[in-house]
Amino acid sequence: MAPEPNLPGDLPEIQDDPETYAGLTQEAAEERARARGWTTVRAVPPGAMITMDYLVGRINFEVKDGVVVRGWEG
Repeated sequence: MAPEPNLPGDLPEIQDDPETYAGLTQEAAEERARARGWTTVRAVPPGAMITMDYLVGRINFEVKDGVVVRGWEG
Protein backbone atom coordinates (compact mmCIF):
# COMPACT_ATOMS: atom_id res chain seq x y z
CA MET A 1 0.00 0.00 0.00
CA ALA A 2 1.38 3.41 -0.97
CA PRO A 3 1.96 6.01 1.75
CA GLU A 4 -0.49 8.86 1.95
CA PRO A 5 0.87 12.17 0.58
CA ASN A 6 1.63 15.13 2.82
CA LEU A 7 -1.15 17.60 2.18
CA PRO A 8 -0.95 21.30 3.09
CA GLY A 9 -3.10 20.77 6.20
CA ASP A 10 -0.95 17.87 7.40
CA LEU A 11 2.16 19.88 8.27
CA PRO A 12 2.42 23.05 10.34
CA GLU A 13 3.25 26.18 8.39
CA ILE A 14 6.85 27.22 8.90
CA GLN A 15 7.26 30.84 9.92
CA ASP A 16 10.56 31.53 8.17
CA ASP A 17 11.56 33.75 5.25
CA PRO A 18 13.61 31.76 2.70
CA GLU A 19 15.12 34.97 1.32
CA THR A 20 17.00 35.55 4.60
CA TYR A 21 19.28 32.60 3.83
CA ALA A 22 21.08 34.47 1.03
CA GLY A 23 24.71 35.05 1.95
CA LEU A 24 25.01 32.03 4.25
CA THR A 25 27.22 29.10 3.37
CA GLN A 26 25.31 26.09 2.09
CA GLU A 27 26.17 24.12 5.23
CA ALA A 28 25.00 26.89 7.59
CA ALA A 29 21.81 27.43 5.60
CA GLU A 30 20.94 23.73 5.61
CA GLU A 31 21.59 23.48 9.36
CA ARG A 32 19.44 26.53 10.10
CA ALA A 33 16.63 25.35 7.83
CA ARG A 34 16.41 21.94 9.52
CA ALA A 35 16.52 23.55 12.97
CA ARG A 36 13.60 25.80 11.98
CA GLY A 37 11.43 22.88 10.89
CA TRP A 38 11.92 22.47 7.14
CA THR A 39 11.46 18.77 6.36
CA THR A 40 13.24 18.84 3.00
CA VAL A 41 16.21 21.00 2.03
CA ARG A 42 17.22 21.13 -1.64
CA ALA A 43 20.34 22.91 -2.92
CA VAL A 44 20.86 23.45 -6.63
CA PRO A 45 23.46 25.30 -8.72
CA PRO A 46 22.44 28.44 -10.68
CA GLY A 47 20.55 27.60 -13.85
CA ALA A 48 19.87 23.99 -12.86
CA MET A 49 16.77 22.38 -14.30
CA ILE A 50 14.47 21.28 -11.49
CA THR A 51 10.90 20.13 -11.16
CA MET A 52 8.39 22.85 -10.42
CA ASP A 53 6.16 20.74 -8.20
CA TYR A 54 5.28 22.33 -4.87
CA LEU A 55 6.22 20.31 -1.81
CA VAL A 56 4.98 21.47 1.59
CA GLY A 57 7.85 21.77 4.05
CA ARG A 58 10.60 22.06 1.42
CA ILE A 59 13.05 24.94 1.18
CA ASN A 60 15.17 25.39 -1.93
CA PHE A 61 18.54 27.07 -2.16
CA GLU A 62 20.37 28.26 -5.25
CA VAL A 63 24.03 27.84 -4.34
CA LYS A 64 27.05 29.33 -6.13
CA ASP A 65 30.60 28.71 -4.90
CA GLY A 66 29.27 27.27 -1.63
CA VAL A 67 27.14 30.32 -0.79
CA VAL A 68 23.36 30.62 -0.97
CA VAL A 69 22.37 33.31 -3.49
CA ARG A 70 18.61 32.71 -3.37
CA GLY A 71 16.08 30.82 -1.28
CA TRP A 72 12.44 29.90 -1.85
CA GLU A 73 9.89 27.50 -0.43
CA GLY A 74 8.09 24.62 -2.05
